[in-house]
Amino acid sequence: MKKEWFDELEAAITVCDKDGIIVYMNDKSVKSFEKDGGKDLIGSNLLDCHPGESRNILEKMLKSQKENIYTIEKNKVRKIIIQKPVFCKGIFDGFIEMSIVLPENLAHHKRA
Repeated sequence: MKKEWFDELEAAITVCDKDGIIVYMNDKSVKSFEKDGGKDLIGSNLLDCHPGESRNILEKMLKSQKENIYTIEKNKVRKIIIQKPVFCKGIFDGFIEMSIVLPENLAHHKRA
C-alpha cells in the first residue's frame, strides 16, 4: 500500500505538529480550505485559523493531548470531525484531523 492513498481518500485530512503548525493536507483538505489559502496553509499555525472558542479548544487540545470528536452541519451537509493526537515512540507529535461527510441515513448497529 502506498502513502498516496491519503490524497484520494474521501475525507479531508489535515495534520499539525505539536505546536499547531500544519504539516500535511490531503487533496480533499486543500479543496475544503481553498478559500482560506488551500495548500498555502501548510506551514501556518492552526491557532491563527480559529478565532474565539474554537481557538480555546485547540489550545487545550495541544496542551492536554486529548482527542476531540464531534459532528457539524453546514449547508445541509453533516460531517463528523475526528481530531486525534499522534505519538511517535510515545512522545506527542501533533494531531490528525479527519473530516468525513456523513450519509443522510447513517446506519447504527449494536453488536455483542
